[in-house]
Amino acid sequence: MNTAIVHIDCATDSIPEVAEALAALDGVSEVYSVAGNVDLIAIVRVARFEEIADVIAGRISKTPGVVGTESHIAFRAYSKHDLEDTFAIGLPDAD
Repeated sequence: MNTAIVHIDCATDSIPEVAEALAALDGVSEVYSVAGNVDLIAIVRVARFEEIADVIAGRISKTPGVVGTESHIAFRAYSKHDLEDTFAIGLPDAD
């Protein structure tokens, strides 16, 4: 799986509508409304690396209300959830 994190600037009066439109796009797995320098962050997950450009340049950037993007390609994922699954031996949690 190839992953990109896309920071998205939107027209301020259409952030919720843009977020919903982006979340419906093929290749976009999640969209977050965030505080900070950008309005939205989208997580793009695709099977082939070449598809990243199709999703970002071909779909996200062309979505009405998107005024700019900055993309970050993920090299490797580190996740507490992945580590928990790796070391689980099938016993129920002690909690």
